[in-house]
Amino acid sequence: MSNTEPRLIQVAAAVILDGEQRILLARRPDDKHQGGLWEFPGGKVEAGEAVADALDRELYEELGIRVRSARPLIQIPHHYADKSVLLDVFVVDRFDGQAHGREGQPVRWVSAQQLSDYSFPAANRPIVAAARLPARLLITGVAMDAADYLARTERALAQGLRWVMLRAPELAEADFCALYRQLLPLCDAAGATLGVNCDLALANRLGARALHLNRHRLAQLGARDEFQGEWLSASCHDAAELARAAELQLDFVTLSPVTHTGSHPDTRPLGWQAFAALCAEATLPVYALGGMLDDNLPGAWEHGAQGIAAIGAWW
Repeated sequence: MSNTEPRLIQVAAAVILDGEQRILLARRPDDKHQGGLWEFPGGKVEAGEAVADALDRELYEELGIRVRSARPLIQIPHHYADKSVLLDVFVVDRFDGQAHGREGQPVRWVSAQQLSDYSFPAANRPIVAAARLPARLLITGVAMDAADYLARTERALAQGLRWVMLRAPELAEADFCALYRQLLPLCDAAGATLGVNCDLALANRLGARALHLNRHRLAQLGARDEFQGEWLSASCHDAAELARAAELQLDFVTLSPVTHTGSHPDTRPLGWQAFAALCAEATLPVYALGGMLDDNLPGAWEHGAQGIAAIGAWW
C-alpha cells in the first residue's frame, strides 16, 4: 500500500469589486470544460508560489489588473482519491489598471443581487453565496416590546447592518408573526435581509426570505426544498453538523461558540484555532458566533470566516 499523500492543487480566485461595489465576472470559452458558464477570475497556484502572488499574476494575465488590496473570503476544499483541490477565494477591493478580457473572454460588472441571474459551475455555488452575503449578521436579542424591537433594529440598520435574524423564542407565535411583519418594511427600506430563527412550517407560512435552523431543526430537516424561501442556514457547533449543513446544500452556517459568552457561560468555547480548523474543511460560508464584536472582524476573516454574527455587539 502506498503511503504517498494525495497531491494538493491550489487555485486562487477573486471576487473583484469596483468603486460601485459591482463584481467582475468572466465567461468561460465555449470550447473549454463547462464552457459558456460564468466564473470568478483566477487560476492555479504554481509550485513554490505564494497564494497572493498567484492571485496577482493570474488577474494580470487574464484581466490586465494588479492587486492593491485583498482579503480572504472563503476556502473550498475538494478531496479525491489521488488529489485534493483547494479553491482559495479573496475579495479584491482595490486594483491598478482597467479590467478587460486579455484572453478574449467576455467580462461583465454586475451587482451582488444580479449574481443569481448568471449560470456558474457547481463548484462556484458557495462563492456566489459568499459574494452576496454581508460580513456582519445581527441576531436579535431580548427587547421590552415590539416598539423596542423596532427601535433597536433601526439603530442597527443605521450602523450598516444588512442582515437581521429575528430570534425571539419568548414570543407567542402570533406575536412573533406580528413583529416580523412590522420589521419587514423597515429592513426592506434599508436594503437589508430579514430572516427568522423559528420552526420551518412557521417560516413557510410567513413567506420568509431567509430561515436559520437551530441544531435540532437541522438534524430533523429532510431536504433543502422543504423551505420555500431563498436563504437557508443553520447553527453548527462541530464537524458533524457542518457536514450535515453542506450535505443539505445550505447557504451558510454560524459556528459557535468561538469565545466565552455571557449567554452560555458554562459552554466551553472552540477558540480561534479550532474554529479555523473546522472552517478549513467546510464547503460553505461560516460566520463566527460567540463573544464577537466589530473589532473581531479582521481576525475572523483571517481564520476563514465569512464574517461575524452577534447579538450584543449591535443590539
